[in-house]
This record gives sequence, structure tokens and C-alpha cells, in this order.
Amino acid sequence: MHAVIVDVSISDFSDARRELLDRTVPAVSGAPGFVSGSWMQVGPGKGHSVVVLESEEAANAMAQQVRTNVPEAVTVDNVSVCEVVAHA
Repeated sequence: MHAVIVDVSISDFSDARRELLDRTVPAVSGAPGFVSGSWMQVGPGKGHSVVVLESEEAANAMAQQVRTNVPEAVTVDNVSVCEVVAHA
């Protein structure tokens, strides 16, 4: 398994949350190889997500989607693809 880890800056939390719940979560959870996903508010204006997928190929495809499908209220600061060495 591989994970896509994303750090974002959020200019409008209300708009970003609506976009997350209405579009992002349904799209990500329906992606090929999806295992699990969590989206967190780190602090004022910051967010973090971890999406676990079955393969490195699926994770790389997801990372590319993250970079190209960014809501207006969100700026992607960092996207990483990492091998999952343990999952509970």
C-alpha cells in the first residue's frame, strides 16, 4: 500500500469544507485502489490529509489529481507519496 499525504493552506474554511464534503471525499473514496482517507484541520488556515491506496500506481495517480483539481479556497503546499509500512 501507498499513501498520498497532502498539506494545504485554506483561505476560506467554510468554502473549503463544503467542497471537501460535496466533491473531494466522494471522488477520492471512489478512486481505483482506495483503502482509506482522513482530512484534518491542523490549525487556522491549514489542513492535512492522508489517503491510503492499494498500490504505488494508484497513489501516484491520486497525487496528480490533487495537484490539478484544487478548489479555489485551497492552496496545495505539499504532496508526498509514501510506502505504507504498517496499517491498523
